[in-house]
Amino acid sequence: MEDGQPVPGSLFVYAPNKGAPIFFSLAFAASAVGHIWQCYRYNCFKLIGLHSICAVLFTAGYALREYGSFNYLYSTQNLIIYILSQVFIYVCPPLLELANYHILGRILYYVPYLAPLPPGRVLSTFGALIALVETLNALGVSLSANPSSSHSQQELGTRLTIAALAIQLVVIVIFIALAAIFHRRCAKANIHAKAVSTPLITLYMSMLLILIRCIYRLIEHMGNTTVQLDDLQALKNLSPILRYEWFFYIFEAALMLTNSVLWNVRNPGRYLPRNYHVYLAQDGRTEVEGEDQSDDRPLLAKVGSVLTFGFLFRKKIENRPFEELQSFPVSNR
Repeated sequence: MEDGQPVPGSLFVYAPNKGAPIFFSLAFAASAVGHIWQCYRYNCFKLIGLHSICAVLFTAGYALREYGSFNYLYSTQNLIIYILSQVFIYVCPPLLELANYHILGRILYYVPYLAPLPPGRVLSTFGALIALVETLNALGVSLSANPSSSHSQQELGTRLTIAALAIQLVVIVIFIALAAIFHRRCAKANIHAKAVSTPLITLYMSMLLILIRCIYRLIEHMGNTTVQLDDLQALKNLSPILRYEWFFYIFEAALMLTNSVLWNVRNPGRYLPRNYHVYLAQDGRTEVEGEDQSDDRPLLAKVGSVLTFGFLFRKKIENRPFEELQSFPVSNR
């Protein structure tokens, strides 16, 4: 794994490490069990369930990579296992982003009067973008990860992957800006509830990990990524990121494992109320349960609010008297 020496006929370019996939398979399996138990314990599968699914997919991906570490020379069966491993591993980060978008939307439901976007628009807006990223990513990986593909097919796969990563990078930056705007508004309103601050800080940490991973993948595909299995000199001319396996385990496997464990330790279901109709009153000390106020603004005003993160055409929140709603002190979740 250290010398970067290409091996002709290897689907991985090199002779892959045999111990690392075992570690990551077991680690992701343990994280998956933790996520599933927490979803049951805090009744928060809708909130954090995607992390459970991704941890299971990561487990399967690294288990298949372990098989591939012993069967890495080109054959039809080995190729299928290799491609499945790559797809399972590489489709998860955008899904983890989607989970983060959902969590931010859930936080905005808790403090709706400070939300830069209507809480219900966060998942649909960013989800549509991530669906595009996932489609391009899956097509790109399936083409570029297949060493038996023609040069033009591998080039197309690389372009699709670069496009997916570039879009993903832009979406991450926009998302962090959106979360920061909301966080700043909470600070100005003197709202420091644990149900807001803890999940928000965890979101920043998670998105930073995904951002670093995204930059790594973008740099990887900006270099020479066309694999010719039987040409040793062509393999030596590949990007070092492809020839040295440790890049993959540090900037892909380790970062995503850290992200998964991060949400195990700081599960938002421990802090946010299970009912999204429960929100924090503007006094910052009382939780209130009530129905969402209808948004009767014109369509152009709604679109303008989304595009400007609520700086323009911001929805006005009525301060209904507490006696009209069910109110209770903030819990110690």
